Amino acid sequence: MTTTSFRATKRVGSIEYAIRDVIEFAKRLERKGKEIIYLNIGDPVKYDFETPNHVKEALCEAVYAGANWYGPSEGLSELREAICNKERRVNNIDLSPESVVVTTGVSEAIFMTLAAIIARGDEILVPGPTYPPYTAYAKFFEGVPVAYKTIEEEGWKPDVEDMRARVSKRTKGVVIINPNNPCGALYDEKTVKEIIDLAAENDLLVLSDEIYDQIVFEEAFVSTAHVAEDYPIIGLNGFSKAYLVTGWRLGYFYFHDPEEKLEELKISTLKESRIRLCTNTPVQKAGVAALNGPQEHIKKMVEKLRKRRDYAWKRLNEIEGISCTRPNAAFYVFPKIHDVGQRWKTDLEFVVDVLEKTGVLFVHGSGFCNTYGVGHMRGVFLPPIEFMEKAFSRLERFMKVDSNSNL
Repeated sequence: MTTTSFRATKRVGSIEYAIRDVIEFAKRLERKGKEIIYLNIGDPVKYDFETPNHVKEALCEAVYAGANWYGPSEGLSELREAICNKERRVNNIDLSPESVVVTTGVSEAIFMTLAAIIARGDEILVPGPTYPPYTAYAKFFEGVPVAYKTIEEEGWKPDVEDMRARVSKRTKGVVIINPNNPCGALYDEKTVKEIIDLAAENDLLVLSDEIYDQIVFEEAFVSTAHVAEDYPIIGLNGFSKAYLVTGWRLGYFYFHDPEEKLEELKISTLKESRIRLCTNTPVQKAGVAALNGPQEHIKKMVEKLRKRRDYAWKRLNEIEGISCTRPNAAFYVFPKIHDVGQRWKTDLEFVVDVLEKTGVLFVHGSGFCNTYGVGHMRGVFLPPIEFMEKAFSRLERFMKVDSNSNL
């Protein structure tokens, strides 16, 4: 008996996630014995950043105490309360626990909020470049992600006038990623206020991704909900970065909704939370300890990252054919590769060429936006300086030789 091949839907067949897609190129080389230096994924725990002991102990205690049952779909009440306290302490936002939904990482928060917002043909404005799931999930729900320009020469600051020009009758909302992935930009209060005003003029929902809110360097972070005052905001945040539990997958989103304009969306996302049952219960218990316990590790992490940022930024700008805007937050660099379009046809071709000849893995900039990310690459400055020096020295030698030469 024969049958035709079973086929996947176009919906899933078109999914792209550049940050992990490039790993396939690296794995092929590893199988042939090549050493790979991974600078593609923003995972501090892969390097010399350690999950705080009190958080690890809380996880173990929760498991041995029997907290291995299904939790409430919206999240444990004590965790939602701790999240409210953290947002009040760190970001000067007043929330109620009922406005918070706990998720399996920020990725699920993005999925759930966009599922509630986007219908076929709806548009949503996303920064260009942007974190890929915003684009991928908008398309997944048959919507249209529309990239607005951010200005590289001004530290990747959003171009609010360009954003204004891209608003149409189909536009449902605007995404702010602040601090920004992949560029490391930090938006000032004036810029955030201009975006909120634009949203209010056009009756747009604002989604504000703030997972790097505590990883900032020279200037202070200002939360969108704090600036918005009475305007409704959906905020997204998580534990992976500041609390160094990337593999635990714990995040949340909240509704800043003083005038109760988001009630229908809130009810809909709660329905979504029920159909996926709940977030990992012992991890949620540890999340309470993370938020309510000692916070000193964050300051130490930021100081270590500041030194590594300074090194990576300076070192990249010393390499012929590369220029890099200084990141002011998070742990990413997004340098421009000046010979893309000449020596290399695309930034993906450049990234693969670097990988094959040096063993250093970056992510192609067009994977974050096929308009404003083109001709760039994203790397992390999470590793120790001596580790980065090894990678950047290989990159420098690569840039000096003919692209057909092996190093």
